[in-house]
Amino acid sequence: MWPASMRTGPSPTTPTTPSHDPEHRLGALVRMANQIASFYHGYPAEEAQKEIADHINRFWEPRMRGEFFAHLAKGGAGLDPAVIAAATGIHPPHQAAA
Repeated sequence: MWPASMRTGPSPTTPTTPSHDPEHRLGALVRMANQIASFYHGYPAEEAQKEIADHINRFWEPRMRGEFFAHLAKGGAGLDPAVIAAATGIHPPHQAAA
């Protein structure tokens, strides 16, 4: 067997990496959404909402949009008001056929 210093891969005692931690992922999602909104702050409100929704629809995968809507349903803490306003134009992820 290889010595522990030469083994690769996570050990049973390895803590969860940030990308797998739900709170870290949610924080990153909120941060990304707010960065998108900050780009459009100089736009008229209606146009900004459309552009924010368009960006999220084009570049966020369904899992990310699902987490976004779940967070929004819990109050959307930390989200820029422009992101919240744009939510009506964001496509919910497709539901699996039953």
